[in-house]
Amino acid sequence: WTLDPAGDWYYRWINLMALPILYNWVVLILRCCFPEVQEAHVGLWQSLDGLSDALYLLDIAVHLHTGFLEDGILVQDISRMRRRYLGSWTFPCDVMAMLPTELLCLLPGVPRVPGVPAARLNRCLRVPRLFEAFNRCETRTGRPNTFRMAKLMLYLLLGIHWHGCLYFALSAHLGLGVDSWVCPSFTRLLRHYLHSFYFSTLVLATVGDTPKPQREEEFLFLTAGFLLAVLGFATITGSISTVIVNLSAADAAFYPDAGPVQQYLRAQGTGRQLAERVARWHQHLRTQRKLPAEREVLQHLPHGLQAEVAASVHLPALRRVGLFRSWEYSVLRQLVLRLRPQVFGPGEFVCRRGDVGREMYFIREGRLAVVAEDGVTQLAVLGEGLYFGEISLINIKGEPHTTPQCHPVVPWGSWPPCPTGKTAGNRRTANILSIGYSDLFCLGKEDLAEVLAEFPCARAAMEAKGRELLLRMGQLNTGAEAAAVAAKAEAEQRLQGLEVALEGLQTRAARLLAQLEASTLSMALRV
Repeated sequence: WTLDPAGDWYYRWINLMALPILYNWVVLILRCCFPEVQEAHVGLWQSLDGLSDALYLLDIAVHLHTGFLEDGILVQDISRMRRRYLGSWTFPCDVMAMLPTELLCLLPGVPRVPGVPAARLNRCLRVPRLFEAFNRCETRTGRPNTFRMAKLMLYLLLGIHWHGCLYFALSAHLGLGVDSWVCPSFTRLLRHYLHSFYFSTLVLATVGDTPKPQREEEFLFLTAGFLLAVLGFATITGSISTVIVNLSAADAAFYPDAGPVQQYLRAQGTGRQLAERVARWHQHLRTQRKLPAEREVLQHLPHGLQAEVAASVHLPALRRVGLFRSWEYSVLRQLVLRLRPQVFGPGEFVCRRGDVGREMYFIREGRLAVVAEDGVTQLAVLGEGLYFGEISLINIKGEPHTTPQCHPVVPWGSWPPCPTGKTAGNRRTANILSIGYSDLFCLGKEDLAEVLAEFPCARAAMEAKGRELLLRMGQLNTGAEAAAVAAKAEAEQRLQGLEVALEGLQTRAARLLAQLEASTLSMALRV
């Protein structure tokens, strides 16, 4: 058996291995510096130590069966995996962490190590495995910044824990309560630990307000603690600040900043009501987690992966359109990359009657109303999963000027006639108003044309489907379509005539060129 280092089972295993490593880092120092803890639960500690060692041994076996990448291909040869692991620096560290150093206490002439856990400190050498688990969790979790904060807080608490345990051990060596600097003598063990933890927090956080040391050992220990705080804890604190800044940067990448818009509105002296509408729109984006800048968020992904992500999110909505149901998956994958999310607030018009239609819309969430010219009377209501404006994306010969844009919901007889009666172009024939907050997807005409240029079969199918819809709805001028077809046939015939004439001219030119070369050769021979 082999494990893929990028697979789920390997990910679960290293997360499991984080538990015994953290156990050794937290508990061993506690048992060493607080002998009462070791003596009170000897059986429990022996069981946990045995379980930890068993997991360490299993982890070595996992290392021997973990594949690796070579030229981008996963190597699953057992012998090569073993040679690679045995030749790496990880193997000696793993072996040193598994050495039964606590048995040294049983050798004759060797002084017994106080509180046997001190001989097991070599188990802490497996900390690189813990860092690997943290790194993989950070890349897989949906909240990486939150995980970084939790990881840095764990480092802080672990440093304070070790410093507090060493402080209590030094206090016990000097004598509990002999002066104001060492840990006072309490009757409860928990009180000893809490006081040591509090003292270490004051020292490592450089808060001050600690008792003045009286002895050389106390001066040295306190100085070492301050140096550790300046070097280590300052680095960790700076990392926490960086994570907080990244949180704000990630938030700005997802949502537009309302500040510049508000400043612009104030500078132009617009009304307060309009400014409040803009503020409510920005607030809605953040509270409902709407992402208007999807393209910017996904721009760093490879093109193929962008298509997969977009397809998983938007493909169901695209398949609801009758024009696209029979299309191939490869064409739809290219289309979903062109979808642009748009959010409309209450009372905003998505499109107005008479506007040139250059895009179609999919209703992802919300409700839209088809209203009359007064802007109040509702002719129909469009809900989630519906679409409108798809006829405006195709150019069909004989398509009228007043192509309705919401045929799935609104009866065709209810659309008001176009006063101009023109038969060219695609203009909106109704006013579409957002009742509340509406989350739409927009597909532009240029984006669709760019995709169809690479898929001629899809273009022909789309034009045929659109012509069928227009014929069914009585909105296709068959006379104009026939005239356009005849004009196209005549143009093709003329083009063929021009091609024949061009071929004749090329033949004559070739003959003249051959005659010129022959005359030149003859003249050269005569000279």
